[in-house]
Amino acid sequence: MSNLLHLSDDDFEAQVIQSELPVLVDFWAPWCGPCRMLSPIIEELSTEYDGRVVFAKVNTDECPVTPGQFGIMSIPSLLLFKDGELVDRTVGMRPKAALEEWIDGVL
Repeated sequence: MSNLLHLSDDDFEAQVIQSELPVLVDFWAPWCGPCRMLSPIIEELSTEYDGRVVFAKVNTDECPVTPGQFGIMSIPSLLLFKDGELVDRTVGMRPKAALEEWIDGVL
């Protein structure tokens, strides 16, 4: 069972900036190969971190405003928000263990 939120430009602030939990946002597009490789890892992590971290995806083709606000130039881009603030980002395909280490380091 996936715990992923699929965000739009309209609900990004309510779901991410106003979230009480840290939020990891995956900026992706359907045509992006590395994004498709990262997707099952994000799904697994969303289950493992359930209740501790919110996982969300933003399709950059459908929602151009939000990626522009955060200077997204390459996808996949993962942005980590805590208390409404952008605290860290990583770009490109990363193995699951590296992502776990990254998330735990920010938490």
